[in-house]
Amino acid sequence: MTTQDEHADEGAATVMAAAGPGSFQVAPGYRLKVRTGPSTANPVVRQLADGAWVQIQCQRRGERVSGPCGTTDIWDNIGPGQYISDAYVRTGSSGPVAPSCSS
Repeated sequence: MTTQDEHADEGAATVMAAAGPGSFQVAPGYRLKVRTGPSTANPVVRQLADGAWVQIQCQRRGERVSGPCGTTDIWDNIGPGQYISDAYVRTGSSGPVAPSCSS
């Protein structure tokens, strides 16, 4: 179990997704790291701003992570090669809220 995606460096780049239909908010107080795959071992490609909204394209199983929204092995794909742990996203569900990723 890991919470490695918590509170990242102040100097890291941040990107905030616009809220819209099918959008979910990242738990307040977290600048979430976006990774290339569904594990904290995968490289970080960018970082979301505190309070960011994301659109989940699909979801896949990966490393089990604990965060403010629970403990889960679900990872949310928010763009090509961009994954965040669902443990940090307020989806209102403990299960999948989007289709499974095909690869």
